[in-house]
Amino acid sequence: MKIRDTLGSIFEEEVFADLFPQNGQPAYTPWRLALVCIMQFMESLSDRQAADAVRGHIDWKYILSLPLTDPGFDYSILSEFRTRLLAGGAEQKLLDILLT
Repeated sequence: MKIRDTLGSIFEEEVFADLFPQNGQPAYTPWRLALVCIMQFMESLSDRQAADAVRGHIDWKYILSLPLTDPGFDYSILSEFRTRLLAGGAEQKLLDILLT
């Protein structure tokens, strides 16, 4: 919660938009997935545990700007996001934004 209170929304939607196709099934918001990956690392969680935290922890919903009723996402989306991040060479972009 301190992350959001101190920094606000760290990532903007446009930053990772190029990693996702414009057609097809709507993707979970990339900036949220980036934050989930960071919090997952900070708390040493598996993908399944991180997805469960998004569904059930009020502090995670707060930092992700989600309504309390948000159903979350399937844990496999995190692996897909990391794959897209690496394939698109955007991992440095994620780090640069964090450091800024």
